[in-house]
Amino acid sequence: MKRKIKSLIGFTIHATDGEIGKVKEFYFDDRTWTIRYIIVETGSWLIGRKILLSPQALLTPDWEKQTFPVNLTMAQIKDSPKIDTDKPISRQHEMDLYGYYPWGNYYWGGSMGNVGMGMSYPIGLKYIQKKEPDVPHDSHLRSTEAISGYNIQATDGGIGDVEDLIINDQTWAIDYLEVDTGNCFPGKKVLIAPKWISEINWETSSVIVNASEDQVKNSPKYIDNQALSDSYETDLQNYYEYIKRK
Repeated sequence: MKRKIKSLIGFTIHATDGEIGKVKEFYFDDRTWTIRYIIVETGSWLIGRKILLSPQALLTPDWEKQTFPVNLTMAQIKDSPKIDTDKPISRQHEMDLYGYYPWGNYYWGGSMGNVGMGMSYPIGLKYIQKKEPDVPHDSHLRSTEAISGYNIQATDGGIGDVEDLIINDQTWAIDYLEVDTGNCFPGKKVLIAPKWISEINWETSSVIVNASEDQVKNSPKYIDNQALSDSYETDLQNYYEYIKRK
């Protein structure tokens, strides 16, 4: 099923023996557009400490009660490697996490189980990075909170801003960016799949879509807060495949 990232903020994380904290935001990999980490605010339990958990740690979510149970104990989480989530996450930090938790191989060098498997990655996507100090952090880890508000540009003008991300709750792949078109196309929101993006400029907070304003405007109508049907997704995919061939 497809779910909006913002609808998951505030979900309760439960260890096998008690409550850990609340979901604050997520980190995703901008090469594969897959959620890699859940950032959990532990509150007073660990004196305001934030922790990173891989989706691999999740058991079956309780969507009605807005709860994510995990296959970890509170003691395991308390003794986990301390990471400052307000700073870039280094590759060494990630290695420490994967070495400590039973999550399998590092995602950059091996399997991650079913997480992100089977998705099609953007081909030839251009990234313009922010100028940052020469530190060994993972420059492809991005905050879902930070990308909210990024400007979406068509080949011939602006379309709107990123309002939310829509994920597949089985693979944790980001299937679509939900775009609020504002005054560009009054009363209409649109969905943009990562594979239709030609360039992301992290320095200017902009995303370039490989389509014209009119082509985006004429895409199948997206109705906010309504479940995405298979037929709608098929129509949307076919539409962008068609304009790509024109």
